[in-house]
Amino acid sequence: MALGPELRNKQVKRPLRIAPSILSADFSNLGPEVKAVVDDGADWVHLDIMDGHFVPNITFGPPVVKALRPHTDAIFDCHLMIAPADPYIEAFAKAGCDIITVHQEAGPHLHRSLQTIRNLGKKAGVALNPATPVSTIEHVIDDLDLILIMTVNPGFGGQKFIPATLRKIEQANALIGDRPIDLEVDGGIAPDTVGAVTKAGANALVAGSAIFGKAENGSYRPPIEALRAGEE
Repeated sequence: MALGPELRNKQVKRPLRIAPSILSADFSNLGPEVKAVVDDGADWVHLDIMDGHFVPNITFGPPVVKALRPHTDAIFDCHLMIAPADPYIEAFAKAGCDIITVHQEAGPHLHRSLQTIRNLGKKAGVALNPATPVSTIEHVIDDLDLILIMTVNPGFGGQKFIPATLRKIEQANALIGDRPIDLEVDGGIAPDTVGAVTKAGANALVAGSAIFGKAENGSYRPPIEALRAGEE
């Protein structure tokens, strides 16, 4: 993907967002877990929705999202790793999701999916698997509120960060330019990878085991602050 200097020179600084993935939380205590992680400094709550078809795992659906919604006013960042996604977008919107992200690879009509999300009054995101080029979303860039670069292959938590995805983050950042679009990364995000991904342009960091697996004396504040410090 070749991007001219006019795009590269329009990069803007976006606020850092920490988005803990509840995939790594205690599912037997999920409501209080969500409240606690937000109270301890998280910006968004990341909801990994998996169908056992598009990815090799199954998580949860709209009823669980709806049950969690009263526990916090934080942004619910919903990542649909399902195919097809279109039949379920409205249900997740009604359940309380604020950002709904679909995969570029999950269906043939990406523009239609993004329009559906926005017509429901929600912010629209698109996710790219590690092997999917950024060029595949050039023609829908003005319909986006968020781009999610997968830095591992989706389906399971706790995987190792793929270094080759740093170039993709840079390309997505250049494509965004000065548009009000968040650039999110998901997979292998920890204090030792934060610096590289934020330098490449990412501002929204999804982290599961780096937060829920690192609580100190029952508090998620230390691991969240460790991620924020990794940007420096």
